[in-house]
Amino acid sequence: MGKLRDSVDARALRFAVVFPVMLAAAFVVCAFLIRPDLPDPLAVRWDQGGAADFAPFGAVVGVGAAMIVLIGWALLVQAVPLSRPAVMRRIMMGAGLSMSLFVTTVLAAVLVGQLGLADARESRVDVAVLAMGSGAALGLGFVMGFVFKADERWSTDDDRAIREALQREVDPDLARDSLSLWVHARSSVFVMLGIATLLPAALLTIAVPWLAAVLVALALFAAAFLFARIRVDRSGLRVFAAGFVRVMDVPAAAIDAATPKEVRASDYGGLGYRSQGTSTALLVSSGPAVVVDRSDGRKLTVSGGSAATADNVAQALSRVADRARHGGETAEL
Repeated sequence: MGKLRDSVDARALRFAVVFPVMLAAAFVVCAFLIRPDLPDPLAVRWDQGGAADFAPFGAVVGVGAAMIVLIGWALLVQAVPLSRPAVMRRIMMGAGLSMSLFVTTVLAAVLVGQLGLADARESRVDVAVLAMGSGAALGLGFVMGFVFKADERWSTDDDRAIREALQREVDPDLARDSLSLWVHARSSVFVMLGIATLLPAALLTIAVPWLAAVLVALALFAAAFLFARIRVDRSGLRVFAAGFVRVMDVPAAAIDAATPKEVRASDYGGLGYRSQGTSTALLVSSGPAVVVDRSDGRKLTVSGGSAATADNVAQALSRVADRARHGGETAEL
């Protein structure tokens, strides 16, 4: 139990568990309040001719509440582990809140569109409720992603920081050889991604809600992989797509050279992770990057953020590679 408490954010866990349950309970209460004004059975799917499929009130409310809880748990719980990067935890917390509210909005639009009708075949999804609720869900999700603050309790990251601090005291050059940074796409890329996916998803919720949910999930997935974490230390270079998926791991001894360079993503096949022949790249934008030549002839390219950070990464890699080569030569002698 102690290890579990040290590995999870207790406040985030409480919110992840309680919020979807409370939201589902509120939906059930509101549904029963308007029950006398709803037809029986309720329409649950529509086509061009009107309502096509129907289900009893209890089934609609029960399944709807279960969807709110399960989808909320599935996403919000991803923000609980302390071992994950703070950026990813913020993204998942915002996505979980947004999707929970969105599912509730769709269910509410289905019920409100049938108020006062004797026959559900005359019903339609209430577009006003759907539009306003979807906008609120998306906005509140973004707000939650920005305001969510990670638990400040002692964790394994703090232990590692203490060890690194002690090592720097013993070896003053260690700090110069260690570097960690995040890089991400330009804000315009995220705006275009939202326009290309979230707006069509909002329109699709009227006719095909599940497809709208898929589009939103794909947008969040693509946005996450437009972030990358770069880690340089004396063991070599490690690059993590979306902050946690390791896509590059180069030992220091395998680095021949590291050079800062201006690149265009289109020359490498576009943004994201690309591998072709002896060339591998992870680019989140065009511009400053670091090109690493390996001793086996392969070439790696990774976005460097700004020109200054790309130059710092290249210099750090050159130093650790030189240290690794000289260390190997000393060992042989």
